[in-house]
Amino acid sequence: MQAYSTSRLQLNDMLNRFRGTHTCILHGNGFDFYSFRSQFLYSSTSTPAPTHFLVKYLVDSLGFSNEEAASTSSKVASLKSLKNPHLVINFLKQTGFDNTQMKKMVSRAPKLLIRDVSKTLKPKFQCLMDLGLSGSDLVNVIAKDAQIIDRGLDTHLRPTIDCLRRTLGSDENVVKALKRAPWLLTFGPQRTMGANLLLLRNFGFSDEKIRKLVLLYPNYLTQKPERIKDLLHRLENDFQVPRDSPFFHYGFQVLSSQKKSALDRKIGIFKSFGWSDDDILQMFQKLPYCIGFSEVRIQEKLNLFMKELGLGPAYLVSHLGFFIYSLEKRVVPRVQVLKILDEKKLERRNLALSSVLSISESKFIQLFVLPYKAEIPDLYEPLLKIVAP
Repeated sequence: MQAYSTSRLQLNDMLNRFRGTHTCILHGNGFDFYSFRSQFLYSSTSTPAPTHFLVKYLVDSLGFSNEEAASTSSKVASLKSLKNPHLVINFLKQTGFDNTQMKKMVSRAPKLLIRDVSKTLKPKFQCLMDLGLSGSDLVNVIAKDAQIIDRGLDTHLRPTIDCLRRTLGSDENVVKALKRAPWLLTFGPQRTMGANLLLLRNFGFSDEKIRKLVLLYPNYLTQKPERIKDLLHRLENDFQVPRDSPFFHYGFQVLSSQKKSALDRKIGIFKSFGWSDDDILQMFQKLPYCIGFSEVRIQEKLNLFMKELGLGPAYLVSHLGFFIYSLEKRVVPRVQVLKILDEKKLERRNLALSSVLSISESKFIQLFVLPYKAEIPDLYEPLLKIVAP
């Protein structure tokens, strides 16, 4: 008994010395062992561990890497079996999605794997098919924006389709817009679309012009109404394009397609070639697309017309069609032909440059190439390949 008591005392003394030493070490380093133990035990449940059977399934069926599969699986950690993911993947395959598309969709929207095929996926797919999306069009629209599947059928998809139908006039046009911009189906506030449509109508845009505008640039519907309003006022006040001008909506397209800083740089290029504010305003009012070209292209056109051909701003403002023609396929080849004929001192039709550039390819060849085939045989064949209509 005495031996037992002695052993027990020795054991307690050893434990006390152990606790004292290690508690001192742990607390001395600003570390609370018991707090750490508590945090470790309870925090282990705050970040769900990947569902290992789903990791293997994603790797084997869709070509995920182990890291990609683990990350995706952790977002649906409540999954208990592969039954639902298997049904979802089979349904997508039967609809026409390939493995690459399905992998991208599952990566972007992992909860797709837990959607009910009969109650959730099929009704949404059917809604889009009833609209006119089918086959590869349906697959491509959904593959580009998998969030479409996460939107409520009655609370979002159908009301959004109805709004687009009213705006674009037909299901066929809605399909065209969605093929160009699938994100229209996932865009949130429909009031934004309505506000922008009202602004455009108040500034004289007819329903037909709005349809054309939205089909070309669907993002006009989803921009902040404040920006749309600012662009419309700038067009009317700063660029002095009246609302009833046939070029008002073209001017709006040009302004809204670029940042103000880029527009200012382009205007600066014209001014560096001697254009006045009035010249630039007249050009924009007559043909807004002249400002729509890239800075490099504007510089190239002005170099050719003004520095090489000696044309002034006033002449170019009255012949803005020059800016539309392709330099490589039309302007440069035709100017070169005239230059060669003049260098050879051959008599030619004395047409104004505007007429030379505007006539068709066949007419140009008839007037300026065929009559000189004998004198300049080496010019004929190459010219046929480079002169464009």
